[in-house]
Amino acid sequence: MEDWNDLLKASNVKKKDLNLLVLNYLVTEGYKDSAVNFMQEAGIPSKNDIAFIERRKQIRNSIQNGDVKTAVEILNDLDPEILDTDPQLFFLLQQQKLIELIRDDNVLEALRFASEELDKSGAENEAFLEELEKTMSLLAFKNNKLSPVGYLLDMSQRQKIASQLNSAILASQAQEKNPKLPLLIKMLFWSQEQLSEKISFPVIKNIYSADLHESKENSDGESPL
Repeated sequence: MEDWNDLLKASNVKKKDLNLLVLNYLVTEGYKDSAVNFMQEAGIPSKNDIAFIERRKQIRNSIQNGDVKTAVEILNDLDPEILDTDPQLFFLLQQQKLIELIRDDNVLEALRFASEELDKSGAENEAFLEELEKTMSLLAFKNNKLSPVGYLLDMSQRQKIASQLNSAILASQAQEKNPKLPLLIKMLFWSQEQLSEKISFPVIKNIYSADLHESKENSDGESPL
């Protein structure tokens, strides 16, 4: 363990690279205030993409609040070609709008919206039709949260759509859709798992404490997260 710690301390990891890794996460995930403060504290020059964070944040907040209409308006103002060139994303937003109508128990408007706005998409795409039917099945239950697809009403559904929108905006700006930090963490635990099958060495079991443990202790199935 002592030798391993000495090797880690001797590793040449530049603070600048670590700072850029953290900034990449903050910018990609839309934490504008944190990104600006971090750049100031770390002495990192201002990035042009910081200006877009606020718009992405507004879109994310609108979706998470169930206001799909506002999210679409901001998105079209930011880049009207995103939805024009991505029919799947457009359908997902329309589907989410339908979900919000059902959540508000606005049955008549939900039926009208589905028939006028979504039926055509379903007829042209079998996958879209399946999703539409799944969403409409929520109406078959008095308490639609008890439906087999009641998960569509969970906050996680809104978060999923918000994340897909965020990725689409980043892609349209030729930016990375996903932050590097979570990927590196996954690679760390995958590498440890592969290597521990061959040799014994200190491993990180918890990313928050980053304490080192003997690799044999990692066989108890404890989650690294």
